[in-house]
Amino acid sequence: MTDTHRRKWLTLAVVGTAFFMTILDVAIVNVAIPSIQKNLHIAESTVQWVVTAYAITFGGFLLLGGRMADLLGRRRIFLVGLVLFTLASLACGLASSAGVLIASRAVQGLGAAIISPAALSIVTTTFDEGAERNKALGIWGALGGSGAAAGVLFGGILTKYLGWEWIFFVNIPVGAVVLSLTRPFVHESHAELGHRRFDATGAVSVTASMTILVYAISKAPFVGWATFRTIGLLVLSAALLAAFLVTEARTKAPLMPFEIFRNRSVTAANVVGLLFGAGIFANFFILTLYVQQVLGWSALKAGLTFLATAGTVVVWAGVAQALVTRFGPRPIMTLGLLVAGGTMLYYTTLPVGGHYWPDLLPPYLTFALGLALTFVPVTIAAFVGVAPRLAGLASGLLNTSQQIGGAIGVAVASTIFTAHANSLLGSGHSFAQAYTSGYHWAFFALAMTSFVAAATGFVLLRNVRVAAEPALEPA
Repeated sequence: MTDTHRRKWLTLAVVGTAFFMTILDVAIVNVAIPSIQKNLHIAESTVQWVVTAYAITFGGFLLLGGRMADLLGRRRIFLVGLVLFTLASLACGLASSAGVLIASRAVQGLGAAIISPAALSIVTTTFDEGAERNKALGIWGALGGSGAAAGVLFGGILTKYLGWEWIFFVNIPVGAVVLSLTRPFVHESHAELGHRRFDATGAVSVTASMTILVYAISKAPFVGWATFRTIGLLVLSAALLAAFLVTEARTKAPLMPFEIFRNRSVTAANVVGLLFGAGIFANFFILTLYVQQVLGWSALKAGLTFLATAGTVVVWAGVAQALVTRFGPRPIMTLGLLVAGGTMLYYTTLPVGGHYWPDLLPPYLTFALGLALTFVPVTIAAFVGVAPRLAGLASGLLNTSQQIGGAIGVAVASTIFTAHANSLLGSGHSFAQAYTSGYHWAFFALAMTSFVAAATGFVLLRNVRVAAEPALEPA
């Protein structure tokens, strides 16, 4: 292995570690929420903001973070996000009140929104399009696919043995190590655009639109979807997005050049990423509620059960990238979505008195397969034929699609199971019966979402193949 080749894989290891840390923090807080609520004396209506604050800034600033990486330097922006995320993690662990913790989580989400697209654009510009990049993105897909499951696992272990503060403190040494290794191993790069102009109006409008959208759908299960507040916020988000599109069509230095959507592979990857993102995050969210609220498992036991998914998805990711290189993203992605959808359909049969075997372990393993066979080809497809100058934008788009999808999925699933469970509680059913039935309905909706994503990817990715040679910058 040459020094150049070795340096590429070390670059992937460095930025991949930071990316995994940001995905981990989406789910790691869930199992610690009861401990945080009790320790800081946070009201039931307020404690969910510990999760929501992170999701809002993470989802809202991703597109801006990706384009900043292209314009201002990918390594530079990556380091800015890493420092911000690490310092915010320290503040979260030291928080002595709900206000400080929630504000710190919002800053942490902002750091994650800067890290994720910058890191992925570093990877796609480090590896040439083709088999080598597919291997790198296979590892990337494994990190993203296992992050949510690993978050539940680590959250349970840390909360049980060290206290909830350590779900944040653990980021500090990781962030420090990545920070120390970034300059020696990661080259600086930026888009060759011939200018450094920045579309400030577009940046403000799209960031505000995405932030308001995530906030509206995150709060909708608690305030109602048909309320004036929810509808008004969704309309405001749409208006800001429309203003952004008008601005982008007129400016000479657009934040999001529309030419990227002429690439059918990019469009398909983002549509599928939105739909499957809804299924992934909501799936782990509902499963965590089921094993803790219905089966009565501790945070530690709940976390350990997800080791089956987090561990095996890494193995299947290697298989997925090899299959995509040989057959293209379309058949592999379609198969993965069908497997994941079938698994979630199986979850609609979970019993009130379920056990790890045979009720949970088999679907945990099949979901890992579906996760890998979807996440890897989606990530590869998002960069097929993308010029290096648009790498940060493509990364920001994909991350935004997945995070917005996740927020929508959790909100919709929460609305479905809460409404159904409350209806059954009112008719005299027990808590376990009512909530298990509510979870069944939520899983059914998520399964349908996965099947729709499979059909969408199958249609849009027709004739899309992974290039054997590096893509050339168009004149």
